Amino acid sequence: MGERLKIRVHHLDTLHWKPNWEMTAREEQEAIQRALTEEEEWIMDGHYGSTLPIRLKACDTIVFLDMPRTLCIYRAIKRFLTYRNKTRPDMREGCEEKLDLPFLKWIWDFPKHKKPQVLEEVRRYSEGKRVLVLRSRKEVQQFVSQL
Repeated sequence: MGERLKIRVHHLDTLHWKPNWEMTAREEQEAIQRALTEEEEWIMDGHYGSTLPIRLKACDTIVFLDMPRTLCIYRAIKRFLTYRNKTRPDMREGCEEKLDLPFLKWIWDFPKHKKPQVLEEVRRYSEGKRVLVLRSRKEVQQFVSQL
């Protein structure tokens, strides 16, 4: 999206994690995201529910990827295998790719435990915004091709 629209993309994982998997304090996260949302144009990629209202209040378009959990698990494993013993491009240096059972469980449980909360937040802040819920690779490809 960023490439196609020529808009800078901010990956929340990069903002959330400091080198060597040191977590950024929530107050710092909030300050960073508030500053980024003051930019004229921006795209933010990621979840981080605790700071979601900051982004939802400031955006004009919300894109929620509601992919099947089996696809999400597959992609997490594929990402791990691709970047094992390396830092992926959307992470801070020193954060070598990792995968563990709690993270896989978090992905698996997302539709039941986190998705309802996210959709409620989206509903709460959606007035006057374009909201897209994309549920398949095909829908994502169609959306991106129309940008």
